[in-house]
Amino acid sequence: MSNFYQLSKEELTKKLSSRDINVGVVGFGYIGCCIGAYMAGRGLKVTGIDTRDSIVESINKGNPVINEPGLEKLVSRTVKDGFLTATKDFSSLKNSDVILITVGTPLNDDFSPSMDEIKSASRYLGKYLSKGQMVMLKSTVPPFTTENVVRPILEEESGLRAGVDFGLAFSPERIAEGRALEELGSIPIVIGGYDKRSSEVASEFWKNIVGVETIIVSDTKTAEMTKLADNLWIDLNIALANELAQLSHKIGVDVLEVITAANSLPKVRGNVNILNPSMGVGGYCLTKDPWFVHNLGKQYGLDLKIPVTSRKVNDYMPKFTFDLIKECLEKSGKDIRESNVAVLGLSFKNSTGDVRYTPTKYAIEYLKDSGCNLRIFDPWVTKEETATVTNLSQSESLEAAIQGADAIAFFTGHPEFVEYPKAKIKTLVKKDCWIIDGRNAFNPKDMKDFGFNYVGIGR
Repeated sequence: MSNFYQLSKEELTKKLSSRDINVGVVGFGYIGCCIGAYMAGRGLKVTGIDTRDSIVESINKGNPVINEPGLEKLVSRTVKDGFLTATKDFSSLKNSDVILITVGTPLNDDFSPSMDEIKSASRYLGKYLSKGQMVMLKSTVPPFTTENVVRPILEEESGLRAGVDFGLAFSPERIAEGRALEELGSIPIVIGGYDKRSSEVASEFWKNIVGVETIIVSDTKTAEMTKLADNLWIDLNIALANELAQLSHKIGVDVLEVITAANSLPKVRGNVNILNPSMGVGGYCLTKDPWFVHNLGKQYGLDLKIPVTSRKVNDYMPKFTFDLIKECLEKSGKDIRESNVAVLGLSFKNSTGDVRYTPTKYAIEYLKDSGCNLRIFDPWVTKEETATVTNLSQSESLEAAIQGADAIAFFTGHPEFVEYPKAKIKTLVKKDCWIIDGRNAFNPKDMKDFGFNYVGIGR
């Protein structure tokens, strides 16, 4: 039985320094796997809990089911060394000092958050919860979820009391796909405890194990709101960049030149910081968290405009990008219905195979409906994941995808694409081939020097 929550600060520091810690991670998808593998790499015994056989079997063979830089090597090593294991058996959580909940919170059809996975995970966990354990919810959730949803279920199932028998806190994950392992060890960790002791224990855990700054806020709902504020800011900022890109395209200026110059203006605690535009926003958080904020506002009689606006702007970008491809072909006197178009990149951002809510899905649908001869390729995305984006099969190689292309649409800036020899591309495509840079990953001058017709998003 763990006594982690009841340890004095001195005892806690000693235990953490010795790395004699067992951690349970409930939900071993993208976030759970990254966090679990990272902590196992720091010398903790980590057990990943997931209800999906495919994930459990794959992890125990040392193979993560997601493509994230550095993750495969880390999972392979920590499984081999005995620090990481996966199971469907919730009873294994009895041995855990710290338990992290990282299950999903998808949107319902009415854009309200679905709490089904959170409730189910809490119920199963509650059956095996022991005195002295520290529970932290890391899933992105609306305010009051930890206190009013998770806590009552844990207490009902276990017969224990939060803040007395076990610790309870909300600590949002703030990492970005493609940089997850790097950012786990560098981004400050926000903590909101159900009680003061929970905040302190959670803070000591993260400071000692990860070695980053911890920011303790007043309570769980403040921490929950912090995560939503982060993602709403990002989505809105990208929406600003995307509308600037649309206007820049119309008036013939380079939006990145505009943004770079604009970002030189000092303002309060830093400079203006407009992010970069792209062919769309994807991923599990930015596409749904603004709706969490909007739905929360409705519950309190507020018709919040910003979340809806940012979502509408960013959801429009795949259509804008399709229209850009069509416009480019027309400039060369070509009908899109008779053109060869290659889409390179299916994931929603560079250097990751994550296709959850990828905007590429919608751009591909527009292209399919246009009647063009369409080929697709992404070396980061598996056959199984490709099927969640489109019913098209991937080309066997980049070369096969772009052979004879009238237009190449780069929907990610994977290194394999950016570093591919431009001279070789020239030998494979039509003489007047267009490069449509959906991620502004290339230097326009370089592409034009190679003789390509080039256009970026707002460039």
